[in-house]
Amino acid sequence: MSDVRHVLVLPDRDAAEKAAEALGERFGLDEEPQLVRDALAGEDDAEDAQWLLVLRDAHGRLDPAALDEFAGEWEGWREEP
Repeated sequence: MSDVRHVLVLPDRDAAEKAAEALGERFGLDEEPQLVRDALAGEDDAEDAQWLLVLRDAHGRLDPAALDEFAGEWEGWREEP
């Protein structure tokens, strides 16, 4: 078992919450993705924050290309480790 994690960067909280629900349906995740607010440097306003979905992929079964495509549907992207 490995400790692979994927990070999807999304433009706002609403998109991140909806994407988190859709991730489980599409990819059959074993556990809920972790939702994390990532404030841009020097910004306190929630409008200036990106939201991250952190996915644990202990068995290495999630396809990075499929996650790239999925994040793009939500106007986001997948960060390379």
